[in-house]
Amino acid sequence: MFFIKELTHTIMLHPSYFGPRMQQYLESKLYSDVEGTCSGQFGFIIAVVSISDIGKGMVISGNGQAEFVTRYRAIVFKPFKGEVVDGVVHNVTRMGIFAEVGPLNCFVSQQLLHPDLKFDPSSNPPSYTSQDQVIENNTKIRIKIIGTRVDATEIFAIGTIKEDHLGVIE
Repeated sequence: MFFIKELTHTIMLHPSYFGPRMQQYLESKLYSDVEGTCSGQFGFIIAVVSISDIGKGMVISGNGQAEFVTRYRAIVFKPFKGEVVDGVVHNVTRMGIFAEVGPLNCFVSQQLLHPDLKFDPSSNPPSYTSQDQVIENNTKIRIKIIGTRVDATEIFAIGTIKEDHLGVIE
């Protein structure tokens, strides 16, 4: 699910960047540092919407760098158990399928696939096939998340396509 969150980030600035364009550099550094990263607590930071405040810099004794604490609003993506998401299959194995749901990697085990889907190792690329559908690389599928694992810098999910209205999207 997507949220807009108020977050903070500390930027270390080398003295060579002090000057009239320091504000623009701090803004671009914030965008490059946080966009596309993952925080286990808040989820994937998709985009910075606005910068609320760039604090007054504190010069650190010893090396001359300045530390700026910035507050900003960002769009974050955090998956939840029971959420239905759309993804793209990027790997098919005998154990199940791996799909990418935006920045999230989701695994769907063979036991959580529809019983009609059978693994076909002889096909190129490997796929799961049934009477009316084929799941192979780059197939768009709808998944229900049944569990997540959160690390410090990454989130993993386990999903199912065994229920109604889940599976291949036309």
